This record gives sequence, C-alpha cells and structure tokens, in this order.
Amino acid sequence: MGSQPEVTVIIPNYNGKQLLENCIATLEQQTCPAFRVLVVDNGSTDGSASVRSEVLDLEVLTLGENTGFDGAVNAGIRRTETPYVILLNNDTEAEPRFVEELLAGIRRSDRIFSCGALMIDYHDRRLADNAGDLYTVPGWAAARGKGKPVARFEKECGVFSCCAGAAIYRTRQVKELGGFDELHFAYLEDVDIGYRARIHGYVNRYIPAARVYHIGSASTGSRYNEKKVYLAARNSMYVIYKNMPLLQLILHLVPVAAGILVKTTFFVKKGLAGEYLRGIRDGIITCRKCRKVQFQAKNIKNYIRIEWGMWTGMFRLLLER
Repeated sequence: MGSQPEVTVIIPNYNGKQLLENCIATLEQQTCPAFRVLVVDNGSTDGSASVRSEVLDLEVLTLGENTGFDGAVNAGIRRTETPYVILLNNDTEAEPRFVEELLAGIRRSDRIFSCGALMIDYHDRRLADNAGDLYTVPGWAAARGKGKPVARFEKECGVFSCCAGAAIYRTRQVKELGGFDELHFAYLEDVDIGYRARIHGYVNRYIPAARVYHIGSASTGSRYNEKKVYLAARNSMYVIYKNMPLLQLILHLVPVAAGILVKTTFFVKKGLAGEYLRGIRDGIITCRKCRKVQFQAKNIKNYIRIEWGMWTGMFRLLLER
C-alpha cells in the first residue's frame, strides 16, 4: 500500500484461527488505499499466530497469556502510531467500504471520539446485530437494533457509545483516557470508554455505510452462558460506580436496584440467576479497584447530557421491544 496509513485495524484473537483467516480475507478486499492490520493474539494454541497476508501490511503481536479483549486491544493500541485505530472482532466479515466509511465518519469533526459500524447478523443478513449501544437509567447496556430489520437502521446518528467489535477511535484520545479498562476483561468496556469520552465532551456516532457481518459470541459460546452473564453483570457495576459522581449515584440507586430485580427474574427463567447475582455481588465488592473518574464542575453540562441520554435510551429500548 503506497501512501502513509492513517488507521490501524486491531483484531484481538484467542484460538480463532479459521475465523481470523476469514476476517483477514475480507480486509484484503477493502477500498481504503492504505491501512495497517495488527492481530493481537492472546496466547492461542491453535496456530493463530502464524496467520499471514500477501496483500495487507499485517503484523502479529503475540501475548503469552489470555489477557481478554481489553488486555489485547490495549497492547495493540500501545503499539500503534496511526491517528486512528479500528477495533474489529475476529468473527466478522467486513464489506469492502468498511474501513473507508469509518475513516470518513470520524474525520467529520474533532469532537467525534468514535464511530461504530452497522453490525449485521451473519446467519440472517436481513437483521441487525448492533447499530450502536444504548445505555439506560437502570444501568443496562443494550445493542441498539439487535434482531430488528436492517432497513430500520439505515440512518447515521449519535449513539451513547459504539460497539468495539467494529468501531474506529482516535488513538491519542483513547490513550489520554487510559485505554480500555482491563478490570473488565471483556464486556461493557466499550460502553465504559464511550461514557468516559462523553464526560469530557466528546460524542460517538453510528455509521451505517460501514458494515460487517457478525457471527457473535464466537469466543464464549451462546448468547447467554455462565461466563458472559457473570462478566456482564459484574462489569455493569463497574461502569456505574466509576463514571457517576456521588449525586448521580444516589439518584440512580432505586432504578439500578429495580433493574437488578427485573434481570434476576429474567435469568431465573434461563437458569442463570446464580451467575448473574454472583456477578453483581463481585462487581460491588471490587468496585474500589476501579479507576474512578474524578468529578470536575467544568463537565457539568456533559453529565446532564449523559443523564438525558440514559433516560432517552430507556425509552428507545422499550420502544424497540
């Protein structure tokens, strides 16, 4: 690729060689004239680290152990010198204009922290998998549009945060925010960093012209499983505690408690209530380890916008049901 690349595509991987090879094959068809690809391998034992490309400027960074999604992407970001990074799950197929459209989206304003792609269900390509993240007053995060017709999500818009499975970020700003929180290991780290960016006045955008097809839960199994339910529950407590100042925490006590009750009832039916409640308990106990965002009065308008976004997010979530 001739010109100097502006963006590095970082693909975290753990024992997903076949998925990874397929993902890279779709990146070889991109219309963007110059970009780097950095595969960060989390100590795989299936030969993933041997992946190569004759077309792409591709590097493999091998880690000695499984550091989770967050450890892998942070290691990749530390190694990156391009102005932008695209984080991409290994269980995706990218359409040819994916990189080009994300770059065009984030270049539109210096206030844009991240832009997320339209993630489409790999198995039923009429349905969306993620059209940006919603975040709501009970502390629930939800994939906007999941399971709904793609045709309903063709319009570009602002979102609370972008799904890090297929999104572009400003490298310098990610580093200034301290990167992705490795306490999470996986799940809700994208909501967390999007939240922190919003506290500092940045915005996040959804770019439907950038598209990927997503298999989903390829590394953890089904949509609902013990590990995923536990981590998501635990991490939901981290997002609330670390990002909300004291007054906001007090205001959200009742909605969060109600949300826990509703989700407990839901997971009882799935046979996963024990894992869910264990995650909530461990999240509360270990919140003190979080890098809490210090409240600054200059950001009060941003906190008000965030609060409004959580209420509107709740209504949007209910309307989508």
